Amino acid sequence: MARPTPLSGFPEWLPDGRVVEQHVLDTLRRTFELHGFAGIETRAVEPLDQLLRKGETSKEVYVLRRLQEDESDGGAPADRSEKQLGLHFDLTVPFARYVLENAGRLAFPFKRYQIQKVWRGERPQDGRFREFVQADIDVVGAGELPYHYEVELPLVMAEALGALREVGVPEVRILVNNRKVAEGFYRGLGLEDVEGVLRQVDKLDKIGPDAVGELLQTEQGATAEQAKACLELAAISGDDVGVVDRVRALAGSYDAVTELLETGLAELGSLVEAAARRAPGVVVADLKIARGLDYYTGSVYETVLVGHEQLGSICSGGRYDTLASDGKNTYPGVGLSIGVSRLVSRLLSAGLVAATRGVPTAVLVAVTDEEHRAQSDAVAAALRARGVPVDVAPTAAKFGKQIKFADRRGIPFVWFPGLPGDDGSAGPDQVKDIRSGEQVDADAATWAPPAQDLFPRVVPAAAG
Repeated sequence: MARPTPLSGFPEWLPDGRVVEQHVLDTLRRTFELHGFAGIETRAVEPLDQLLRKGETSKEVYVLRRLQEDESDGGAPADRSEKQLGLHFDLTVPFARYVLENAGRLAFPFKRYQIQKVWRGERPQDGRFREFVQADIDVVGAGELPYHYEVELPLVMAEALGALREVGVPEVRILVNNRKVAEGFYRGLGLEDVEGVLRQVDKLDKIGPDAVGELLQTEQGATAEQAKACLELAAISGDDVGVVDRVRALAGSYDAVTELLETGLAELGSLVEAAARRAPGVVVADLKIARGLDYYTGSVYETVLVGHEQLGSICSGGRYDTLASDGKNTYPGVGLSIGVSRLVSRLLSAGLVAATRGVPTAVLVAVTDEEHRAQSDAVAAALRARGVPVDVAPTAAKFGKQIKFADRRGIPFVWFPGLPGDDGSAGPDQVKDIRSGEQVDADAATWAPPAQDLFPRVVPAAAG
């Protein structure tokens, strides 16, 4: 077989990288469950019309079909096109469908977390993949959903990401805004195409204020003064309720104060105030956060790694009131999504974290000769029965080579079974810490490695 050509955009971690990814996933899962979120998993595919119904045409959806598909599989071609399937590009659309299908069996408000792969046909670049792992948390209500969940979710996410700080993950900033503030302000200025203005403002970090100001005038029909006011609003940020006063003062100077603006400011102020108490400095109000998707209706969130802002948002989301509806009942919700693969990619490429080893094995049991392999297997079985991850040497090579085999894999201990002497009595087993060289007598029924060596750990790169 010829050497395969790599496919860009489909990350495959080496064993050490997989240990890092698994630690991130375990930490997120544990934190979500501590806050009462139940885990679910949905199918990988959705009807194509459902994937595209919320204006997601900018996302290149991978379409699913059989290679040998013919008309006998689904009737006439026109009929098949109505049932065309695509791989999901996020977990929100599948979750909305899941809620509608299971509404009669769910208890609301329903708190769920979901960790799965998603697929997007985007151009691969730093931190952006075609296949990646995403971790979502959402709270969905039936008919209504109290605002306090818009405060709770970013704080849960801040706690989850904060739990990774001890292994070398950089500090995070959760940037928050409220769509009611933006919409109320824009309407107060006389700009009616609110979604269009939001889409342009969402480009600020990519193209800068001058270009956005020009787009607001040429694409959205704003006057120079209206465009200037939009940019001034986007420039406001802060981690205390003083942000509310600054926005209100700006709106007053343009005679753009509206009831919707005041509602949004009250909500934004509550979020910032609660965050300042529970996670000081982590949550920052940033009025340029727009989130271009049209289904957000309240709070919106984006999260960056401090010192790695060029990577973009690793976690985003917001409040949505009409994403899930069956025509009679509406299920409003609020959610946040972490791009796990993007986060892991940056941790590994920047050398921020390291795994203590890439294999689960804590002990390699040496084999003296093939005649006595069964003795080594018995030692391994005894240790495994007590929860110690063990492997047996693949060959009865010289002990020096068996030790090198363990060392190359990061296995910290090598076990030497005691063999019978000339008088027929077996000598004691011994275990060697190949890092320090210390070698002591050991009994497989009682010996265990230190807790920090039992399983691979993720540590700051300097410690690794």
